Amino acid sequence: MRNAVVTPEGDRIRWAELPGAEPARVYLHGLGATSPAYFAETAAHPLLAGRRSLLLDLLGFGISDRPTGFPYTLEAHADAVAGALRAAGVSAAEMIAHSMGGSVAIVLAARHPDLVARLVLVDANLDRIEPRRGGPGSGGIAALSEEEFLAGGWERIRDAAGAHWWSTMRLAGLEALHRSAVHLNRGSEPVMRDLLMGLAIPRTFLLPADDGPPAGAGELTAAGVRVVAVPDCGHNIMLDNPEAFVHAVAAALSPEPERRR
Repeated sequence: MRNAVVTPEGDRIRWAELPGAEPARVYLHGLGATSPAYFAETAAHPLLAGRRSLLLDLLGFGISDRPTGFPYTLEAHADAVAGALRAAGVSAAEMIAHSMGGSVAIVLAARHPDLVARLVLVDANLDRIEPRRGGPGSGGIAALSEEEFLAGGWERIRDAAGAHWWSTMRLAGLEALHRSAVHLNRGSEPVMRDLLMGLAIPRTFLLPADDGPPAGAGELTAAGVRVVAVPDCGHNIMLDNPEAFVHAVAAALSPEPERRR
């Protein structure tokens, strides 16, 4: 396990690292998740192995520290990740980022362009979300005030999320989980979609084939974002269909990625 201090208060981001050649690959998890659990199998797959790979947990989640005074905005997450990557000697990394982690990766690439050379977004959040009470996702969390959530609202989220997601969500700090959900729903400024379309690096957006084309698919493609549908999976593509996920990521990271829509 590796770690780096990323806040003035001494809070640490931690990651599991697979040795290999540079440039590094960095894997970022989604809300309530942890990168080693979500990416270990696919990062070690023969098609992706052999590169230095950091399976990094965002501040507040997994094996990283859970400070209660951290704001957990997308920008704060991105700057904390940037601090960890600089401490690790990483630059021009290939980022493979899922869900909320994809939102953080987009903001990271916009704010710290020297750190990101390619983006592979895995069903990432590109737009603002309207909070909705009763749901298990970020919208259901964000619909509660922080006071409601800490006072027991998190138990309703736990019950709605189910055992699979809760197995990693329970590793998150409650403040981290709530504030991250709130700020994911609010989005970045400018919003993630606009930041993504303005980036001048290779970008691929993976999504479940059953979901159909993503919102604004034509605009994404026109901006140079490759949109790739992955079969036989839900939102957690790397867990639901790891073989197809690996092939899609390997194609996206190849020197001349195949264009797919």
